[in-house]
Amino acid sequence: GGVPPAIDLVLGAAAGCLACVLTNPLEVVKTRLQLQGELQPPGTYPRPYRGVLQAVGAVCRADGLRGLQKGLAAGLLYQGLMNGVRFYCYSHAEDAGWTRYPGGTVAAGAVAGAVGAFVGSPAYLVKTHLQAQTLAAVAVGHQHNHESISGAFESIYRQHGVAGLWRGVTGAVPRVAVGSAAQLATFTSAKDWVCERQWFREGSWAAVLAGGMVSGVAVAVTMTPFDVVSTRLYNQPVDADGAGKLYRGFLDCILQISSKEGLLGLYKGIGAVYLRLGPHTVLSLFFWDELRKM
Repeated sequence: GGVPPAIDLVLGAAAGCLACVLTNPLEVVKTRLQLQGELQPPGTYPRPYRGVLQAVGAVCRADGLRGLQKGLAAGLLYQGLMNGVRFYCYSHAEDAGWTRYPGGTVAAGAVAGAVGAFVGSPAYLVKTHLQAQTLAAVAVGHQHNHESISGAFESIYRQHGVAGLWRGVTGAVPRVAVGSAAQLATFTSAKDWVCERQWFREGSWAAVLAGGMVSGVAVAVTMTPFDVVSTRLYNQPVDADGAGKLYRGFLDCILQISSKEGLLGLYKGIGAVYLRLGPHTVLSLFFWDELRKM
């Protein structure tokens, strides 16, 4: 508390962008792992990406070191929009006293995350398209073949209008709502808990990092199925009317993945999810907390 919501909007956006620069390579790897073997039974498809470390090597061989930062501009735009709005809404909830009620922190985090996800959805759509693009030999998922971030926005808008820019938002809103609720609730609780037991001094960077690491575990476990569904909905090919060719929507995507890839299909790339979310949670919340103090 103690920081006006308008300032939190700027600080939240800055914190998300700082974390994004450092964790974007894992976001690229996560996207490829989640698209690999789409709607195919386990063991029936080639696997150019086998685990996080091997996938990093495969991306570098196919696209060079710069390939690990594919979609960075779109990722920064998404993090700025989503986190700015998310922390702004959460700060409002704090000021209004909603987080002091039982379950208030979780509810405020979920609502703030959902609003942020809706606002940032077009940027996440483009980010997913760009990060999936690669050489045919190691390509997974549909290849949209955009030339640049501006070209991607222009192409999507020209073909499908404003509605096309928000395609896949039905997967993004529950994804970020669940992740944001888990992140903000566990971060606050964990940070207070370690301080109460005097393991770390209240207000210290160590307490912030401890809260962030616990948040990373909680977010990865609860958010990965929603993350897989969101990636699939964003990246699927569409017809002339903008309707998805593979999935009709959020529930249909879950049912198809479960029936054709098994329940573990919903947890594809969980290692990359945590390795990305753990540091991202720590860094974004650490930067946010420190920027608020400043």
